[in-house]
Amino acid sequence: MKTKPLDPIVSEFATEEQAASYDRWFRAKVQASLDDPRPSVPHDEAMARIRATIDAAKRKQKRA
Repeated sequence: MKTKPLDPIVSEFATEEQAASYDRWFRAKVQASLDDPRPSVPHDEAMARIRATIDAAKRKQKRA
């Protein structure tokens, strides 16, 4: 099946099939997240965890 090339100014994908494939993947990821029974993590807590991870990586890099 030949797919139509997409204009790089309009789309980050080279073909309609690539765009459709990404859309299916993205929608599946969003649905999986919505279906996840675990409790949500508040934004501030998530950002604190990420900052701690980044800070630890920076400290490790300075020791190397």
